[in-house]
Amino acid sequence: MTFAGINYLAVLVAGALGFGLGGVWYRLLAKPWMAAHGFTSEMIRAHHGKGVAPWPLIITFVADLIMAWMLAGVMGHLGALTVKNGVIAAAFIWFGFVITTLAVNNTFGMRSPKLIVIDGGHWLAALLLMGAIIGAWGVQL
Repeated sequence: MTFAGINYLAVLVAGALGFGLGGVWYRLLAKPWMAAHGFTSEMIRAHHGKGVAPWPLIITFVADLIMAWMLAGVMGHLGALTVKNGVIAAAFIWFGFVITTLAVNNTFGMRSPKLIVIDGGHWLAALLLMGAIIGAWGVQL
């Protein structure tokens, strides 16, 4: 399925897998992430209640889809769609936009530098995965 040169099936799969990667990433790094924020399990339970709050997950899924869509657009605009070029484009986007934004926001927010590493690592892995999928599946030019 393509529209305006973008393979939306690749975008959907890349976004969904990026979302899934985030679930695994933060499940594995939940304790260091909470510690870096100064959160306790009790604080999180008190904030969210007994169940999982749906809005952060919905917003995250939509954000992952948009990220995959924009990555596909950039890759399509640059041409030469391969797994290698998808990974390279994703790494450049991460380095130029994502990690720089995280560094600024976390520094001014007086948050632990560990958050830059945890969150930055997540977004690097997610973008690399998305770039590889979109590069492998192609974007119709």
